[in-house]
Amino acid sequence: MELKKSTIADLALLLVAIIWGSGFIVTKNALDNIGPFYLLFFRFIVASTVLGAIVFKKLKNATKEDIKAGLIIGLFLFAGFATQTVGLQYTEAGKQAFITATNVVMVPFIYWGISKKRPDKFEVFAAFLCLVGIGILSLNRDFTMNLGDSLTLLCAVLFACHISSTGYFAKELDPYVISVVQMATAAVLSLIFALIFEGTNFSLEKNTVLPILYLAMFSTMAAFLIQTVAQKYTSSTHTAIILSLEAVFGSTFAIIFLKEALTIKFFIGCMAILISVITAETKWEFLRTKEKTQ
Repeated sequence: MELKKSTIADLALLLVAIIWGSGFIVTKNALDNIGPFYLLFFRFIVASTVLGAIVFKKLKNATKEDIKAGLIIGLFLFAGFATQTVGLQYTEAGKQAFITATNVVMVPFIYWGISKKRPDKFEVFAAFLCLVGIGILSLNRDFTMNLGDSLTLLCAVLFACHISSTGYFAKELDPYVISVVQMATAAVLSLIFALIFEGTNFSLEKNTVLPILYLAMFSTMAAFLIQTVAQKYTSSTHTAIILSLEAVFGSTFAIIFLKEALTIKFFIGCMAILISVITAETKWEFLRTKEKTQ
């Protein structure tokens, strides 16, 4: 029975990786008809409203600490998605999927500044390999990086800050309240930036409604909920490996649906980043476990 639950949990996490990978393609297509900040506003206002309605009883008992934490985490959430979404206008979706995944490698170093817990040798090696992968994937012949890749790299740093701050605050506070507050914060900030940079002359076209609903209901709310439940029944090593496939699915979908080119340089850079992510998250414990059981 436990094995069956673990298998179902792993399949659920695979679904999350597919959903997040497809999110790059959906966002790329949606940006043809809507500005990045209005897209984020509708994505987060729908997600926060629906989730808020589901956990309304918990919201009534929210403390000042819950709200404060949600505001801080929401600031990083908005900044990460803002730089990612704007950056996607200037780079390929497949490339962005892998560069975004580097946030996993950055987390231990950011958390080091918060908790004084020094990264281990696996995390240091992963950071070096990740840096090599980004260089192969993004640097031009004159060693410059285009605007889209630069913004995506910044988004990876901001997502790493989001993960670290979530881990710091969520231990003592209500995760459901924090989730709603951070999404609502991201929605408000998205609207402010939309009004400033994209103006008030805005109309929501029919062909953008479905992408917005997909990103809000599946990529944002459902995916995080599935991940939370699934992690009760499977190991963190399984979770890390399976979710790292988000970048693989994002790149694959981009090649299939957006006709993005698959070059040797792209492949080598992506593999370096993928190996660095797996190294940072798992420290290859699953290989050592197999050796012990043989």
